Amino acid sequence: MAKKPSRPRGAKSRTRTTKRPRARRAMPARPAHAAHGDSQRAVEQFLYWQAEILDERRWDEWLALFTADGRYWMPANEEQTTGDGVPNIFYEDLDLMKVRIGRLGHPRAWSQQPPNRTSHIVSNVVIEREDAKTGDVVVRSKFHVAEFRLDVLRHFLGRYRHHLRRTPSGYKIALQRVDLVNAEGPYEYVLQYWL
Repeated sequence: MAKKPSRPRGAKSRTRTTKRPRARRAMPARPAHAAHGDSQRAVEQFLYWQAEILDERRWDEWLALFTADGRYWMPANEEQTTGDGVPNIFYEDLDLMKVRIGRLGHPRAWSQQPPNRTSHIVSNVVIEREDAKTGDVVVRSKFHVAEFRLDVLRHFLGRYRHHLRRTPSGYKIALQRVDLVNAEGPYEYVLQYWL
């Protein structure tokens, strides 16, 4: 029987390290009831309109979709339950969004010379909760954003969760959470805009 080769004295054993599997996100709860057809259609149209505004870089109109205390939140990982006091990709209120818009539109913004072009696709829109009294809704959906700039095409995919408030002029965004499927992916340059 062949003898195993022995390690030199003091040498560390070479044990294989395995990556810890990424924690699986709990499946979203199935809606307790089918959303009223009018609410479902209105929410879908709102999300499609938001996507169109972003693709056309109509930033002021996009800001107007948010409530006065609205937030845009892109956590660093999908297990996050708050944006306060922890690293995020984005965690912006209206004031920070206005600052970003000013940077994107500045004539010396090298990251937008030439400007990027995007195409948003929103699908799988599900109303999770609807407040019968206020008409406020919590909605989840899926997205795919393609960005083209300097002959490079990048893809961003993931889940939206919108907390929408019903107002006399239609829905407004109280919170938009964006969970990227590829949040940990390497990027040649950072995100300059909202997905």
